[in-house]
Formats: sequence, C-alpha cells, structure tokens
Amino acid sequence: MAAEEPVGMPPLSDGGADALAWLERMRAERPLWADERGVYHVFRYEDVQAVMSDPARFSSNIGRVMPGFDPEQVSANLASQDPPEHRLLRQLVSQAFTPRTVSGLRPRIAEITRELLAAVPGDEFDFVEHVASPLPVTVIAELLGVSPGDRAFFRSCADALLGTRAKAVSAAEHTRALAEANKALQEYLSAEARRRRADGSGGLIGALAAAELDGRRLTDVQVATFSGLLLTAGHLTITLLLGNTLLALRDAPEVEARLREDRSALPAALEESLRLRPPFHRVVRVSTQDVEIAGGVIPADRLVMASTLSANHDDRQFPDPRRFDVDRHPNRHLGFGHGIHFCLGGPLARAETEIALNLLFDEFTGIEVTGRPGFHDSVF
Repeated sequence: MAAEEPVGMPPLSDGGADALAWLERMRAERPLWADERGVYHVFRYEDVQAVMSDPARFSSNIGRVMPGFDPEQVSANLASQDPPEHRLLRQLVSQAFTPRTVSGLRPRIAEITRELLAAVPGDEFDFVEHVASPLPVTVIAELLGVSPGDRAFFRSCADALLGTRAKAVSAAEHTRALAEANKALQEYLSAEARRRRADGSGGLIGALAAAELDGRRLTDVQVATFSGLLLTAGHLTITLLLGNTLLALRDAPEVEARLREDRSALPAALEESLRLRPPFHRVVRVSTQDVEIAGGVIPADRLVMASTLSANHDDRQFPDPRRFDVDRHPNRHLGFGHGIHFCLGGPLARAETEIALNLLFDEFTGIEVTGRPGFHDSVF
C-alpha cells in the first residue's frame, strides 16, 4: 500500500505541537517534498544548511521565477542578491551598520525600554502592543535618523509591511495595502537619501549614502531599500524574538527562575529561543540548475522552501529538540539564517532582546502569560 501523500504543515498556533509533529514526520519520511504548487521543501538540518550555503545552486533572487517584482528594487535589495553583487552591497552596508554602531545604541535602547515599561497600563498588559512592537521600530527610526515628526508615518508603514491582516480582509485588499505601504516608504526613504547625500546630514541613512568602496557608492534606491529592509525585517524579527522568548519561558518556568538568579545566562537563553521558536520559520530560494539533495532531485528554476523551524528541531543535530535547554552546546541553530545572508541585524536583535528582558525582570517579580496568545495571519 502506498504511503499517504502529505498535505501542508498545520498552523503554527500557540505551542505548534501539530506543526512540529508534521515536520518530524517529513524529516523521517519525505526529506524532499514537492507540494501541489510545484514548490520543493527540504526539512533536515544538513539539507536546509546546504540550501542556504550554496548561492550558485540556490539563488536568493526569486524574481527569476516570479515576474512582477520591481527589477530595480530587486537589484537594490541585499536579501535578494547573489555573489558577486551581494558581496559589494554587504561590504558597503557594513561600513555604516557596524558592531560599534549597535554597541553605541545600548544606553538608548535601555532608556526607550524603561519609558515603555513605565507607560504600561497596570500589571496586566499586552506585551507585544506596549513593548515588543514599539521598541524595535523606535530604535530603528532613531538609528536611521528619521525626524520625530515623521515617526508616526514610519511606524504605520512598518505595521502595514509586517504582513499581518484581519481575517475579514481579502487577500487582494491585503496585497494592495502592502503595495501602497511599500511605495510610500520607498518614496520617503529615497527622498531622505537624496537630501542627506546633498547636505551631508547624518543618521544611518546619511552614513549609507556616504559609504564608498573601490570608487562605488550605494544608489539612492539601494540606500532606501536597505533602510526599508532594516525596518521591516529588523522590526519583525525583534518583536517575534521578544514575544517568543516569553512563550518559551512560560513553558519552562525553571529557566526563568535561573535567569533571574543569573543574568549572565541570558545570551545563551536567547540563542536557545532562536532555535526553539525562530522568528522566520523558512527561507526561500530558487534552484539555478537540477540539484541532487535529500535523496532526490530538484529541477532547475523551482522555488525551494528550506524550513529553519524543522532544521532547528532535527534531533540529528539537537538532542531532545523540544526542550528549552540553556546549556545546549554547541547550539548551531539557523534562527538568523546561515551563509552569506546571515542576518546583518543579529547583534541589534540580541542587544534589544537582552536589554528588554533584563529590565522586564527588574520591573516585575514574576511573569505570567495569561490566556491564549493570538497569532497573526502573515505573508512571513
């Protein structure tokens, strides 16, 4: 009797037990799977890592097979580029977005977090609404040098571009809202890049406009696109990392007790949170040729979904993978990606989350996640 053809992964609601069980089955039985749309999925750690490590066979430019993307924005987007252009873009961006820049932000991150915690409406509050969402968008707006008068617009674009939507909103309306928010943000950031290139004003936008390597500089579109990427990916990643860490601690109260006693264990706890509940549960690539992987063949020019969530729960790499283990070593999780597209904003995400949790522990003697957390329907 033939094995039953699998359907798609169950929703990642709350603990995601059904989704994790489905991924476990796929790792064991179907490590390479083509769904009904002809999209290929890989699930095992070594295969997911291989997809993210090999831009020659797995391109990040999904515009190759999905027409309709703005070619200028694709060519300007660091996340969509392959070598050699990716290397140049990343080196230019890295001149402005340095570890020293992130380190210098730590006092201001702490100040913003204290202000947000001081404003919460009592001992019971929506952590995402009052802390986890406004913290990163405020930090990124200040990092880019967005004027205070423009920050309400900036945050409205960020909220729209997160891709969350109410169930009552149709897919067409949702797509239109995303396009409008992206257009408005790109126009704003492009104008800021032109202005700061002309007058030499500062902020990260000004630093990006001034960056130079071997006589080449970023175009205004490239400056705007990276700034928008930092807003959307950086905002969402940090918001999810903060919320997911509280959910992980809810399920492992002994870990919270340990962290309160020994704050030096917080960095290791964040790495384990990134493994257990990665902010993005898959990455998308395009096969550039026929590729043998996971015991099968992916034809050329196919979308490939590499499941970081599955890889991070692969017991071949992580013993007892559903356990929140602060002492897990080594912890080579893929929560921030791998290879040339390893998250450039990882140090900022770690800094914001560590500072926010430290101050949350200082402010509240205990943390309880009440009720059932809501999960967004998201294009991410």
